[in-house]
Amino acid sequence: MKEIHFGLLPRILVAIVLGIGFGCFLPGVVVRGFATFNSIFSHFLQFLIPLIIIGLVTPAIAEIGKGAGVLLAITALIAYLDTVFAGCFSYLTSVLVFPKLISGGPTVSEIAQAEEVLPYFTIEIPPMTDVMTALVFSFTLGLGMAFFGSQQLKGLASEFKEIVVKTIETAILPLLPIYIFGIFLSMTYTGQAWSVLKVFVSIIGVIFLMHIILLLVQFGAAGVITRRNPLRLLATMMPAYFTALGTSSSAATIPVTLNQTLKNGVSGEVAGFTVPLCATIHLSGSTLKIVSCAVALMMMQDMPFDAGMFLGFILMLGIMMVAAPGVPGGAIMAALGVLGSVLGFGEQEQALMIALYITMDNFGTACNVTGDGAIALVIDKFFRKRT
Repeated sequence: MKEIHFGLLPRILVAIVLGIGFGCFLPGVVVRGFATFNSIFSHFLQFLIPLIIIGLVTPAIAEIGKGAGVLLAITALIAYLDTVFAGCFSYLTSVLVFPKLISGGPTVSEIAQAEEVLPYFTIEIPPMTDVMTALVFSFTLGLGMAFFGSQQLKGLASEFKEIVVKTIETAILPLLPIYIFGIFLSMTYTGQAWSVLKVFVSIIGVIFLMHIILLLVQFGAAGVITRRNPLRLLATMMPAYFTALGTSSSAATIPVTLNQTLKNGVSGEVAGFTVPLCATIHLSGSTLKIVSCAVALMMMQDMPFDAGMFLGFILMLGIMMVAAPGVPGGAIMAALGVLGSVLGFGEQEQALMIALYITMDNFGTACNVTGDGAIALVIDKFFRKRT
Protein backbone atom coordinates (compact mmCIF):
# COMPACT_ATOMS: atom_id res chain seq x y z
CA MET A 1 0.00 0.00 0.00
CA LYS A 2 1.16 3.49 -0.77
CA GLU A 3 2.16 5.66 2.16
CA ILE A 4 -0.30 8.51 2.63
CA HIS A 5 1.52 11.87 2.78
CA PHE A 6 -0.16 14.27 5.19
CA GLY A 7 1.34 17.61 4.21
CA LEU A 8 1.83 20.76 6.22
CA LEU A 9 -1.29 22.51 4.94
CA PRO A 10 -3.67 19.68 5.98
CA ARG A 11 -1.96 19.51 9.38
CA ILE A 12 -2.36 23.25 9.88
CA LEU A 13 -6.04 23.09 8.91
CA VAL A 14 -6.63 20.13 11.23
CA ALA A 15 -4.83 21.99 14.02
CA ILE A 16 -7.11 25.01 13.57
CA VAL A 17 -10.26 22.85 13.55
CA LEU A 18 -9.16 20.82 16.57
CA GLY A 19 -8.07 23.94 18.43
CA ILE A 20 -11.52 25.48 17.96
CA GLY A 21 -13.30 22.21 18.79
CA PHE A 22 -11.32 21.34 21.94
CA GLY A 23 -11.34 24.96 23.10
CA CYS A 24 -15.10 24.70 23.60
CA PHE A 25 -14.86 22.14 26.42
CA LEU A 26 -11.26 21.60 27.62
CA PRO A 27 -10.64 22.88 31.17
CA GLY A 28 -8.34 25.79 31.82
CA VAL A 29 -5.65 23.57 33.33
CA VAL A 30 -5.15 21.82 29.96
CA VAL A 31 -5.32 25.07 28.00
CA ARG A 32 -2.58 26.46 30.24
CA GLY A 33 -0.47 23.41 29.41
CA PHE A 34 -0.58 24.23 25.71
CA ALA A 35 0.01 27.89 26.53
CA THR A 36 3.22 26.77 28.27
CA PHE A 37 4.36 24.90 25.16
CA ASN A 38 3.51 27.92 22.99
CA SER A 39 5.51 30.23 25.21
CA ILE A 40 8.64 28.03 25.02
CA PHE A 41 8.23 27.42 21.29
CA SER A 42 7.78 31.13 20.66
CA HIS A 43 11.00 31.97 22.50
CA PHE A 44 12.82 29.27 20.53
CA LEU A 45 11.44 30.70 17.28
CA GLN A 46 12.57 34.22 18.23
CA PHE A 47 16.02 32.82 18.99
CA LEU A 48 16.19 31.19 15.56
CA ILE A 49 15.07 34.19 13.49
CA PRO A 50 18.50 35.95 13.32
CA LEU A 51 20.15 32.59 12.62
CA ILE A 52 17.63 31.92 9.83
CA ILE A 53 18.49 35.30 8.29
CA ILE A 54 22.26 34.70 8.47
CA GLY A 55 21.98 31.10 7.30
CA LEU A 56 19.75 31.85 4.31
CA VAL A 57 20.63 35.37 3.15
CA THR A 58 24.43 35.01 3.27
CA PRO A 59 24.79 32.08 0.82
CA ALA A 60 21.99 33.48 -1.37
CA ILE A 61 23.83 36.80 -1.81
CA ALA A 62 27.11 34.95 -2.40
CA GLU A 63 25.58 32.73 -5.09
CA ILE A 64 23.83 35.61 -6.85
CA GLY A 65 27.12 37.49 -6.95
CA LYS A 66 29.06 34.51 -8.28
CA GLY A 67 30.10 35.19 -11.85
CA ALA A 68 27.67 38.09 -11.97
CA GLY A 69 27.08 39.25 -15.51
CA VAL A 70 24.65 41.58 -17.19
CA LEU A 71 22.07 38.84 -17.68
CA LEU A 72 22.21 37.79 -14.05
CA ALA A 73 22.00 41.37 -12.80
CA ILE A 74 19.00 42.17 -15.01
CA THR A 75 17.17 38.98 -14.03
CA ALA A 76 17.71 39.65 -10.33
CA LEU A 77 16.66 43.29 -10.72
CA ILE A 78 13.45 42.43 -12.60
CA ALA A 79 12.59 39.72 -10.06
CA TYR A 80 13.14 42.14 -7.17
CA LEU A 81 11.19 44.99 -8.77
CA ASP A 82 8.30 42.67 -9.59
CA THR A 83 8.30 41.43 -5.98
CA VAL A 84 8.24 45.01 -4.70
CA PHE A 85 5.45 45.87 -7.16
CA ALA A 86 3.41 42.90 -5.88
CA GLY A 87 3.87 44.13 -2.32
CA CYS A 88 2.81 47.70 -3.18
CA PHE A 89 -0.19 46.46 -5.17
CA SER A 90 -1.15 44.25 -2.25
CA TYR A 91 -0.86 47.12 0.23
CA LEU A 92 -2.96 49.54 -1.82
CA THR A 93 -5.67 46.95 -2.47
CA SER A 94 -5.72 45.85 1.16
CA VAL A 95 -6.12 49.35 2.61
CA LEU A 96 -9.00 49.99 0.19
CA VAL A 97 -10.87 46.68 0.57
CA PHE A 98 -10.11 45.26 4.01
CA PRO A 99 -11.73 48.02 6.14
CA LYS A 100 -15.14 46.94 4.81
CA LEU A 101 -14.42 43.27 5.58
CA ILE A 102 -12.88 43.84 8.99
CA SER A 103 -15.41 46.42 10.17
CA GLY A 104 -17.06 45.15 13.32
CA GLY A 105 -14.45 42.42 13.74
CA PRO A 106 -12.21 41.82 16.74
CA THR A 107 -9.94 44.62 17.94
CA VAL A 108 -6.68 44.53 19.84
CA SER A 109 -8.41 44.59 23.20
CA GLU A 110 -10.56 41.60 22.27
CA ILE A 111 -7.79 39.49 20.70
CA ALA A 112 -5.56 40.22 23.66
CA GLN A 113 -7.94 38.19 25.81
CA ALA A 114 -6.26 35.06 24.42
CA GLU A 115 -3.15 36.16 26.30
CA GLU A 116 -5.02 35.86 29.59
CA VAL A 117 -4.33 32.12 29.40
CA LEU A 118 -0.99 32.28 31.19
CA PRO A 119 1.63 29.52 30.90
CA TYR A 120 2.67 27.59 33.98
CA PHE A 121 6.27 28.61 33.31
CA THR A 122 8.41 29.79 30.45
CA ILE A 123 12.05 29.55 29.37
CA GLU A 124 13.76 32.71 28.18
CA ILE A 125 15.93 32.10 25.08
CA PRO A 126 17.28 35.54 24.07
CA PRO A 127 18.46 35.83 20.42
CA MET A 128 22.21 36.07 19.85
CA THR A 129 21.67 39.30 17.88
CA ASP A 130 18.83 41.47 16.61
CA VAL A 131 17.28 41.23 13.17
CA MET A 132 18.85 44.32 11.60
CA THR A 133 22.34 43.34 12.75
CA ALA A 134 21.85 39.86 11.31
CA LEU A 135 20.66 41.29 7.98
CA VAL A 136 23.56 43.75 7.65
CA PHE A 137 26.05 41.04 8.66
CA SER A 138 24.58 38.68 6.05
CA PHE A 139 24.90 41.25 3.27
CA THR A 140 28.43 42.19 4.27
CA LEU A 141 29.60 38.59 4.46
CA GLY A 142 27.70 37.48 1.34
CA LEU A 143 29.03 40.31 -0.83
CA GLY A 144 32.52 39.75 0.54
CA MET A 145 32.41 36.06 -0.37
CA ALA A 146 31.13 36.90 -3.86
CA PHE A 147 33.88 39.49 -4.39
CA PHE A 148 36.83 37.50 -3.07
CA GLY A 149 35.57 34.08 -4.14
CA SER A 150 36.43 32.48 -0.82
CA GLN A 151 35.56 28.81 -1.28
CA GLN A 152 36.15 27.97 2.38
CA LEU A 153 33.69 30.62 3.59
CA LYS A 154 31.20 29.65 0.91
CA GLY A 155 31.42 26.04 2.00
CA LEU A 156 30.93 27.05 5.63
CA ALA A 157 27.96 29.27 4.73
CA SER A 158 26.45 26.47 2.65
CA GLU A 159 26.78 24.00 5.52
CA PHE A 160 25.27 26.49 7.95
CA LYS A 161 22.36 27.00 5.54
CA GLU A 162 21.80 23.23 5.52
CA ILE A 163 21.70 23.27 9.33
CA VAL A 164 19.15 26.10 9.33
CA VAL A 165 16.95 24.46 6.68
CA LYS A 166 17.18 21.12 8.51
CA THR A 167 16.16 22.85 11.75
CA ILE A 168 13.15 24.37 10.00
CA GLU A 169 12.21 21.02 8.47
CA THR A 170 12.70 18.84 11.58
CA ALA A 171 12.04 21.16 14.53
CA ILE A 172 9.92 24.12 13.44
CA LEU A 173 7.54 22.72 10.82
CA PRO A 174 6.63 19.49 12.69
CA LEU A 175 5.84 21.46 15.86
CA LEU A 176 4.08 24.26 14.02
CA PRO A 177 0.65 22.54 13.96
CA ILE A 178 0.84 22.10 17.76
CA TYR A 179 1.73 25.79 18.09
CA ILE A 180 -1.21 26.82 15.87
CA PHE A 181 -3.46 24.39 17.78
CA GLY A 182 -2.47 26.09 21.03
CA ILE A 183 -3.15 29.56 19.62
CA PHE A 184 -6.66 28.69 18.42
CA LEU A 185 -7.31 26.66 21.57
CA SER A 186 -6.63 29.77 23.64
CA MET A 187 -8.62 31.99 21.28
CA THR A 188 -11.64 29.66 21.48
CA TYR A 189 -11.30 29.35 25.24
CA THR A 190 -11.50 33.16 25.49
CA GLY A 191 -14.30 33.35 22.88
CA GLN A 192 -12.55 35.06 19.94
CA ALA A 193 -11.85 32.29 17.42
CA TRP A 194 -15.07 32.52 15.42
CA SER A 195 -14.87 36.27 14.80
CA VAL A 196 -11.22 35.96 13.75
CA LEU A 197 -11.90 33.05 11.34
CA LYS A 198 -14.82 34.87 9.76
CA VAL A 199 -12.50 37.72 8.84
CA PHE A 200 -9.78 35.31 7.66
CA VAL A 201 -12.10 33.62 5.12
CA SER A 202 -12.92 36.96 3.49
CA ILE A 203 -9.24 37.94 3.41
CA ILE A 204 -8.23 34.68 1.73
CA GLY A 205 -10.78 35.27 -1.06
CA VAL A 206 -9.47 38.77 -1.75
CA ILE A 207 -5.84 37.56 -1.80
CA PHE A 208 -6.70 34.83 -4.32
CA LEU A 209 -8.24 37.44 -6.64
CA MET A 210 -5.16 39.64 -6.24
CA HIS A 211 -2.97 36.71 -7.32
CA ILE A 212 -4.99 36.38 -10.54
CA ILE A 213 -4.73 40.13 -11.24
CA LEU A 214 -0.98 40.06 -10.57
CA LEU A 215 -0.47 37.26 -13.12
CA LEU A 216 -2.52 39.20 -15.70
CA VAL A 217 -0.34 42.27 -15.13
CA GLN A 218 2.89 40.26 -15.34
CA PHE A 219 1.97 38.55 -18.60
CA GLY A 220 0.40 41.75 -19.93
CA ALA A 221 3.78 43.45 -19.53
CA ALA A 222 5.58 40.46 -21.05
CA GLY A 223 3.13 40.47 -23.95
CA VAL A 224 3.75 44.16 -24.64
CA ILE A 225 7.53 43.70 -24.57
CA THR A 226 7.51 40.58 -26.74
CA ARG A 227 4.55 41.75 -28.89
CA ARG A 228 2.66 38.51 -28.32
CA ASN A 229 -0.77 37.60 -26.97
CA PRO A 230 -0.43 37.73 -23.14
CA LEU A 231 -3.46 35.51 -22.52
CA ARG A 232 -2.03 32.80 -24.76
CA LEU A 233 1.33 33.06 -23.00
CA LEU A 234 -0.38 32.77 -19.62
CA ALA A 235 -2.49 29.82 -20.77
CA THR A 236 0.66 27.96 -21.81
CA MET A 237 2.02 28.33 -18.26
CA MET A 238 -1.09 26.86 -16.62
CA PRO A 239 0.38 23.33 -16.22
CA ALA A 240 3.10 24.88 -14.06
CA TYR A 241 0.44 26.72 -12.05
CA PHE A 242 -1.56 23.59 -11.28
CA THR A 243 1.58 21.53 -10.62
CA ALA A 244 2.65 24.09 -8.02
CA LEU A 245 -0.83 23.93 -6.47
CA GLY A 246 -0.19 20.25 -5.83
CA THR A 247 3.48 20.35 -4.80
CA SER A 248 3.50 23.72 -2.98
CA SER A 249 7.18 23.89 -3.99
CA SER A 250 8.83 26.14 -6.56
CA ALA A 251 11.82 23.79 -6.75
CA ALA A 252 9.72 20.69 -7.34
CA THR A 253 7.84 22.50 -10.14
CA ILE A 254 11.01 23.58 -12.02
CA PRO A 255 10.81 20.78 -14.64
CA VAL A 256 7.23 21.71 -15.56
CA THR A 257 7.94 25.45 -15.45
CA LEU A 258 10.96 24.95 -17.70
CA ASN A 259 9.01 22.83 -20.19
CA GLN A 260 6.14 25.35 -20.47
CA THR A 261 8.58 28.27 -20.74
CA LEU A 262 10.21 26.54 -23.70
CA LYS A 263 6.76 26.06 -25.25
CA ASN A 264 6.31 29.84 -25.03
CA GLY A 265 9.28 30.20 -27.39
CA VAL A 266 11.98 31.11 -24.88
CA SER A 267 15.43 29.90 -25.95
CA GLY A 268 16.83 26.89 -24.11
CA GLU A 269 19.84 28.71 -22.67
CA VAL A 270 17.74 31.58 -21.32
CA ALA A 271 15.04 29.27 -19.93
CA GLY A 272 17.64 27.01 -18.32
CA PHE A 273 19.16 30.06 -16.63
CA THR A 274 16.13 32.10 -15.57
CA VAL A 275 13.71 29.40 -14.42
CA PRO A 276 15.92 27.83 -11.70
CA LEU A 277 17.17 31.27 -10.62
CA CYS A 278 13.67 32.79 -10.40
CA ALA A 279 12.43 29.74 -8.49
CA THR A 280 14.73 31.01 -5.74
CA ILE A 281 14.64 34.80 -5.97
CA HIS A 282 11.20 35.61 -7.46
CA LEU A 283 8.45 35.29 -4.84
CA SER A 284 5.94 37.94 -5.86
CA GLY A 285 2.95 35.80 -4.88
CA SER A 286 4.40 35.10 -1.45
CA THR A 287 5.14 38.80 -0.91
CA LEU A 288 1.59 39.71 -1.90
CA LYS A 289 0.20 37.29 0.70
CA ILE A 290 2.47 38.44 3.51
CA VAL A 291 1.72 42.13 2.95
CA SER A 292 -2.04 41.56 2.78
CA CYS A 293 -2.09 39.40 5.90
CA ALA A 294 0.03 41.95 7.76
CA VAL A 295 -2.30 44.82 6.81
CA ALA A 296 -5.35 42.78 7.85
CA LEU A 297 -3.92 41.88 11.27
CA MET A 298 -2.82 45.45 11.94
CA MET A 299 -6.32 46.68 11.09
CA MET A 300 -7.91 44.04 13.30
CA GLN A 301 -5.73 45.09 16.23
CA ASP A 302 -5.87 48.86 15.67
CA MET A 303 -2.09 48.96 15.24
CA PRO A 304 -0.88 52.25 13.66
CA PHE A 305 0.63 52.01 10.18
CA ASP A 306 1.13 54.18 7.12
CA ALA A 307 2.36 53.92 3.53
CA GLY A 308 5.91 54.93 4.47
CA MET A 309 6.18 52.16 7.07
CA PHE A 310 4.92 49.52 4.64
CA LEU A 311 7.14 50.75 1.80
CA GLY A 312 10.18 50.17 3.98
CA PHE A 313 8.74 46.82 5.02
CA ILE A 314 8.13 45.77 1.40
CA LEU A 315 11.63 46.81 0.27
CA MET A 316 13.20 44.73 3.06
CA LEU A 317 10.75 41.88 2.54
CA GLY A 318 11.75 41.67 -1.12
CA ILE A 319 15.33 41.05 0.00
CA MET A 320 14.26 38.44 2.55
CA MET A 321 12.23 36.60 -0.08
CA VAL A 322 15.46 35.95 -2.00
CA ALA A 323 16.54 33.87 0.98
CA ALA A 324 13.32 31.92 1.47
CA PRO A 325 14.23 28.21 1.62
CA GLY A 326 12.61 25.68 -0.68
CA VAL A 327 10.43 24.17 2.05
CA PRO A 328 6.69 24.68 2.65
CA GLY A 329 6.20 27.89 4.61
CA GLY A 330 9.83 28.92 4.10
CA ALA A 331 8.91 32.44 2.97
CA ILE A 332 6.96 33.27 6.12
CA MET A 333 9.78 31.90 8.28
CA ALA A 334 12.27 34.17 6.51
CA ALA A 335 9.87 37.12 6.90
CA LEU A 336 9.27 36.79 10.65
CA GLY A 337 12.28 38.93 11.49
CA VAL A 338 11.12 41.84 9.32
CA LEU A 339 7.56 41.51 10.63
CA GLY A 340 8.87 41.90 14.15
CA SER A 341 11.49 44.60 13.57
CA VAL A 342 9.60 46.86 11.14
CA LEU A 343 5.91 46.27 11.94
CA GLY A 344 6.30 45.37 15.61
CA PHE A 345 4.56 41.98 15.41
CA GLY A 346 4.70 39.96 18.61
CA GLU A 347 4.06 36.29 19.34
CA GLN A 348 0.30 36.43 18.77
CA GLU A 349 0.52 38.30 15.47
CA GLN A 350 3.33 36.10 14.14
CA ALA A 351 1.38 32.94 14.98
CA LEU A 352 -1.69 34.23 13.15
CA MET A 353 0.50 35.27 10.20
CA ILE A 354 1.92 31.74 9.99
CA ALA A 355 -1.56 30.21 10.09
CA LEU A 356 -2.91 32.55 7.42
CA TYR A 357 0.13 32.14 5.18
CA ILE A 358 0.30 28.33 5.34
CA THR A 359 -3.42 28.13 4.58
CA MET A 360 -2.76 29.86 1.22
CA ASP A 361 0.74 28.50 0.60
CA ASN A 362 -0.19 26.57 -2.56
CA PHE A 363 -1.73 29.60 -4.27
CA GLY A 364 1.29 31.80 -3.54
CA THR A 365 3.71 29.19 -4.88
CA ALA A 366 1.59 28.75 -8.01
CA CYS A 367 1.66 32.52 -8.59
CA ASN A 368 5.44 32.58 -8.06
CA VAL A 369 6.32 29.88 -10.59
CA THR A 370 3.83 31.07 -13.21
CA GLY A 371 5.28 34.58 -12.98
CA ASP A 372 8.73 33.07 -13.59
CA GLY A 373 7.56 32.35 -17.13
CA ALA A 374 6.80 36.03 -17.69
CA ILE A 375 10.28 37.07 -16.51
CA ALA A 376 11.87 34.45 -18.79
CA LEU A 377 10.05 35.96 -21.77
CA VAL A 378 11.38 39.44 -20.98
CA ILE A 379 14.93 38.18 -20.43
CA ASP A 380 14.80 36.20 -23.67
CA LYS A 381 13.79 39.35 -25.58
CA PHE A 382 16.74 41.20 -24.07
CA PHE A 383 19.11 38.31 -24.80
CA ARG A 384 18.07 38.09 -28.45
CA LYS A 385 18.70 41.83 -28.91
CA ARG A 386 22.22 41.47 -27.49
CA THR A 387 23.02 38.57 -29.78
